[in-house]
Amino acid sequence: MLTRDDLRNVAIVAHVDHGKTTLVDQMLWQSGAFRANQDVADRVMDSMDLEREKGITILAKNTAVRHDTAHGPVTINIVDTPGHADFGGEVERALSMVDGVLLLVDASEGPLPQTRFVLRKTLEARLPVILVINKVDRPDARIAEVVHDVEELFLDLDADLDQLDFPIVYCVSREGKASMERPADGAGLAAGLTLDPLFDLLMERIPAPSYDPETPLQALVTNLDASPYVGRLALCRIRSGTLRKGRAVAWCRIDGTIERARIAELYVTDALERVPADEAGPGEIVAIAGIPEITIGETLADPDDPRPLPVITIDEPSLSMTIGINTSPLAGREGTSLTARLIKNRLDAELIGNVSIRVEGTERPDTWEVQGRGELQLAVLVEMMRREGFELTVGKPRVLTREVDGVVHEPVDRLTVDVPEEFMGVLTQLLALRKGRMEQIVNHGTGWIRLDYLVPARGLIGFRTELMTETRGTALLHHVFERYEPWAGQIRARTRGSLVADRTGPTTGYSLMSLQERGQLFVGPGVEVYEGMIVGENARADDMDINPTKEKKLTNVRSSTADSFEKLIPARLLSLEQALEFIAENECVEVTPKSVRLRKAVLDQTERGRTAKRAKTGAPVGALAGAEDA
Repeated sequence: MLTRDDLRNVAIVAHVDHGKTTLVDQMLWQSGAFRANQDVADRVMDSMDLEREKGITILAKNTAVRHDTAHGPVTINIVDTPGHADFGGEVERALSMVDGVLLLVDASEGPLPQTRFVLRKTLEARLPVILVINKVDRPDARIAEVVHDVEELFLDLDADLDQLDFPIVYCVSREGKASMERPADGAGLAAGLTLDPLFDLLMERIPAPSYDPETPLQALVTNLDASPYVGRLALCRIRSGTLRKGRAVAWCRIDGTIERARIAELYVTDALERVPADEAGPGEIVAIAGIPEITIGETLADPDDPRPLPVITIDEPSLSMTIGINTSPLAGREGTSLTARLIKNRLDAELIGNVSIRVEGTERPDTWEVQGRGELQLAVLVEMMRREGFELTVGKPRVLTREVDGVVHEPVDRLTVDVPEEFMGVLTQLLALRKGRMEQIVNHGTGWIRLDYLVPARGLIGFRTELMTETRGTALLHHVFERYEPWAGQIRARTRGSLVADRTGPTTGYSLMSLQERGQLFVGPGVEVYEGMIVGENARADDMDINPTKEKKLTNVRSSTADSFEKLIPARLLSLEQALEFIAENECVEVTPKSVRLRKAVLDQTERGRTAKRAKTGAPVGALAGAEDA
């Protein structure tokens, strides 16, 4: 086997908000990718609007930096991966492109659920790991304890002896500093340091790509992109052989067929730019154009000796929700893409580049079941569609069960919560109602405690909003899929009912003034509502039909209270994620480019009453597929 000593391929993996993208920024700056006076945005790798707004990475992206060594310049291909468990499919694909991993861990928070997920995938792929302890300048840093926690995590994941021998580097990625010497907690790193220690360690511990010169061309497609000029781009890692622009290749498709195709364009990455190239060799990460229908997991091979590579395996989805056309009385006022055909085409287009979701049909021709890894992944898909002009009706997220030896099993998540000590009782009470089992409790001695739980995934739907309310917004929680376990029994997630409008019209301040005593309102005065629309949360467990459009009757009699004022409590405006968490089984969310409205699946008040009565008596109830018939 030969090696490409002028190349290194590495992925940066971590829990969300531990500093991956910031570290990539500094690696680009210190490698000379930008001019000294160039205006470059922070977190330059987060190119999507949603990524910048939420402050998280959603899509895995690659860049390349040049590092000068004693033996000549070396190109380091860096893949920046998402830190949220819902986008784990991106991480799994990224690991198939690289030869080693930088594992970032926050010096204060330590390893969290997504750290466990990405490390488990890394160890299964038998990739070497460099541990980067980031944010060592935090005043609450506890470096020695965090290193010990990571070592415990390696042992917990059954790492081999050679995998336990990982090097450690200490970083402040925001300042572009790294050191092999452990600093004091909260002291930060000395002035004048750069990322050179990290680059040198990367060159030493991450192996160069190896290949067999006798093996013909093999390149695995791991990601897709698009160009307005050349169409679909396929991102490939070349395993062996040489890929040349304009040459014919064997296109080995997922269904087992092999077709001849021609490489119209070939690009390699230089910093943030894709640069045209005539050829690329083993170990390189390239983008090719010219095959319009190519998709993830397929292989480009030698046309005279095609040898397909194994298809990438992605974990199964664990959550689903229904997406269909907007059937509310206000449909068509804000969006431009309204029909079932357009929605189905958009979902099919998402399947091409996002291999961790699935789309299944339902009993209704205008509604589909979309399956994914978690609420956030599905909410991001809906948010992207609404920004493209779609109007949708979205049902409540539900867990996907499976049958094992005749017993129904459901997904269980590992939940980590950091809360102030005084809220420990509230937290344990909330999770006990949701069938949570405490695994570990740690008190750092700073007034905060960390609790690890195993909780059925359906018990966590709507949990974040309730926890934030009970802990006054102080709690930090993260969860990741752990395994399937037998069905845990009934869980009542929501203890309060809804305030439902019983007629169509604009809301009035006069009516809302009297209704705000009934519960918390989601709409203010002057908002257009319709029958069946949810306008607030009831203080009691039952739903209540109300009239939010009632106007004050005008008379010619002078009132003694005409000049008195009453204060209308501001409405609680729900984001898309909060709306999906709030809704009950018989409710759904109407999503348009400008609005997020909650509504009952059946809008008619009389029909809802009949349905509830049939449900109580055990009579068969018509299937509610996310929205009432138009």
